[in-house]
Amino acid sequence: MANTEGGMLCPEALFDYGRFEHKALFEGVGYVWEVLKQLARYIASHTDERTHQSNVNIMPGAIVSPGVLLGPGVVVEPHAYIKGPAIIGARTIVRHNAYIRENVIVGSDCVIGNATEVKHSILMDGARASHWNYVGDSIVGFGVNLGAGVKLSNQKITHSEVIVRDVAGKTYATGLRKLGGLIGDQTQIGCNAVLNPGTVLGKRCLVYPLVSVRGTYLHDQTIDSHST
Repeated sequence: MANTEGGMLCPEALFDYGRFEHKALFEGVGYVWEVLKQLARYIASHTDERTHQSNVNIMPGAIVSPGVLLGPGVVVEPHAYIKGPAIIGARTIVRHNAYIRENVIVGSDCVIGNATEVKHSILMDGARASHWNYVGDSIVGFGVNLGAGVKLSNQKITHSEVIVRDVAGKTYATGLRKLGGLIGDQTQIGCNAVLNPGTVLGKRCLVYPLVSVRGTYLHDQTIDSHST
């Protein structure tokens, strides 16, 4: 059973992961950031040196490296680059100039948009990072929308370990020097907002544009410049 001491910091608090194709990643995990520690091993066990293509549309000029598993109906637009190992779910669109690099799982019906970079992260079904986003060492829940220019920052400027602080102010050592956002299902983040390393957002939160967010927030919170 997952450790519930951290409350909002457990996978089951943030994600309905039981309906995710890759739910095995989350099962039995105590704190949600621990999922990222086993991501590379999980992807390696589901891919090999071949590029799998099943009814996909890789447009001229797109680059898909070996070790990338593409689900049926995936579209990769011109000049996008997917550098494996990676798993891209059914009907997901990887748009012009997108860059997906190493140890990424993208669920079904997602959008990875123009000038968006994703590394060592998980995006669950229906998540959208459509315009000029950075998603590093993060987990993005079902139906989450990152507005244009949203950045999930994954490294402190001091390059020290990322510490997560829960809603009661208790701190948790993650053992990670790179940890981005942990974003619950159906949360919406406004244009040009920045999530600082180790930020945790509950389900159905609303983040105003241009806000710099840090800490942990319960479900259904509205987060503006006065609440950070």
